[in-house]
Amino acid sequence: MTASQPAVGAAEQGDGRRRRSVALAVLSAAQLMFLLDATIVNVALPSIQRSLELSGSDLEWVVASYSIAFGGLLMLGGRLGDLLGRRRVFLGGLLLFTVASLLGGFAQESWLLVVCRTAQGVGAAAASPAALSLITVTFPEGPQRERAVGWYTAVATAGGGVGLLAGGLITAYVSWRWVMFVNVPLGALLLAATPRVLPETPRKRGAFDTAGALTGTLAALLLVYGLINGSGEDGSWTSPTVLGSLGGAAVLVPAFVVVERRSAQPLVPLRLFAHRARFGTYAVLALISTAMFGIFFFLTLFLQRVWEYSALDTALVYIPLTCLLVVGAKVAAPLAAAVGARRLVCAGLLVAAAGMLWLAGIGDADGWATGMLVPSVLIYTGLGVTGVPLTLAALADVRDEDSGAASGLFSMARQIGGATGLAVLGTVVWSSVHSADHTGGAETALADGIGRGLVAAAAVTLLALLIAAATMPGRRAAAASAAVAAPTAGKR
Repeated sequence: MTASQPAVGAAEQGDGRRRRSVALAVLSAAQLMFLLDATIVNVALPSIQRSLELSGSDLEWVVASYSIAFGGLLMLGGRLGDLLGRRRVFLGGLLLFTVASLLGGFAQESWLLVVCRTAQGVGAAAASPAALSLITVTFPEGPQRERAVGWYTAVATAGGGVGLLAGGLITAYVSWRWVMFVNVPLGALLLAATPRVLPETPRKRGAFDTAGALTGTLAALLLVYGLINGSGEDGSWTSPTVLGSLGGAAVLVPAFVVVERRSAQPLVPLRLFAHRARFGTYAVLALISTAMFGIFFFLTLFLQRVWEYSALDTALVYIPLTCLLVVGAKVAAPLAAAVGARRLVCAGLLVAAAGMLWLAGIGDADGWATGMLVPSVLIYTGLGVTGVPLTLAALADVRDEDSGAASGLFSMARQIGGATGLAVLGTVVWSSVHSADHTGGAETALADGIGRGLVAAAAVTLLALLIAAATMPGRRAAAASAAVAAPTAGKR
C-alpha cells in the first residue's frame, strides 16, 4: 500500500500535466481563431465584393464591424468573466462566435454579413479576456505559467499571418464563404472540450457597469460608423447620417467619462489615464494600429486589383512579413534591456515610417523586390520590435485590481485603432481616386490613391513616434520606478 503511493502520485501528476496541456491548446486555439478572423476576410475582400456587389465603404464595414465590436466590448467581457464565472463566459462567447460564423457563411446580403461579423466580435470580446484569465487559474504561478503565457502569446502573434494564409487558400480553392464556415468545426470541437479540461471560477459579487458599457461602446460605434461612411467611395462628410453619427459620438464620449467617474465599480477606472507613460502608450498603440490595419486593407486591394495577384499569391506575400513580427517580438525584450524601451520604440517607428514612405511609390515601382519587398521588410521589422516594450509600458505600475482593466484598454486601443485606420486612410485613398481624371485607367487612379494613403500612414506613425518620445520613460526613469516598486510589490 505504501509502496504504491509514489506511483499513484506520479500518475496523478502526469494526468494533471496532460490536462493542463490540453487546456492550453483549447485556449490558444480559441484565441488564434478570434485574432485570425480580424484578417482572414482581408484576402477574400475582392471576392466578397463581387459576390455581394458591395461598394468600397460597405467592404470596409465588413472588416471594421468585427474590430469595433471586439474592441468596444473587451472591457465588459472581462468584467462578465469576473462576475459570472470565466469558463461560463468563455463558453457563451465561443458559442455566439461559432453560430455567427455559420450564419455569416450563408449571407446573401451585405447587411446580414455585417451583422454576423459584429456578432463574431461580440463573442470574441466575451471569450478572449476570459481565456487569458483561465490560464492564470489553470497554471500555477512560476515556470509553468510563464511557459503557458509564452505559448499563448506566440499563437496570438501569429494570428494575423495565419488568417491571411487561410483566407488565401480558402478563397483560391473553395469559396470566400468558407472563411466564415471554417470556424464552425473548430468552434464545435472547442465547445465540446472546454467543460472537460477547464475549471470554473466562482462568481463574485458586483454590479455591471451597464451605463458605461452602453455609452462607451455606442460612442465608438458611432464614431467609426461616421468615419467609414464619410470616407468611403460613395460617402459624403456633409450627409445627415455622417454628421449625426459624429455628433452623437461627440456627445457620448464625455457622457461616458461622467458615468465612469460616478460609478462605484467603473468599467474603466479613470485613474489608469492619470499615468503619463501609460496614457501615451495607449495613444501610440492606437496610432500604430491605425497605420497597420489600413496598410493591410489597401495593400491587399493593390496587389489583387493593380498587380492582379490571386488570393493565394497575396496571402503568400504576407507570410514572411508576419514572421518578421514574430521574430521582432522575440528579440524585443533583450533589445529593450540593452538600449531602453523608449529608444527601441522610437527607432522601430522611424524605420517603419521610412518603409511606408518607400512603399508609397509602389505604383511606379520597377519590380516586386524594390517596390514591395524591401519597404515591407522595413515596415514589419520596425513595428515588430515595438510590441513587447509597449505591452510592458502599458502594464507597468498598475494596481492588482486594475490589471484586467489595463489589459483590456490595451487590447481595445489596438482594435479600435485598427477600425479607425480604415476610415482615416480610406478618406485619403477614395478622395484621391474620385478626384483623379482616370486618363491612365482605374487601376492607375487606385494605385495613386493607395500611395497617398501610405504617405498618410507614415505621417500617423511619425506622430506615434513623437508621442512615444514625449511620454515613455527613459532607462534611468524606468530603473528608478522599478526600484521604488520592488519593495512594495508583494504588498499589492
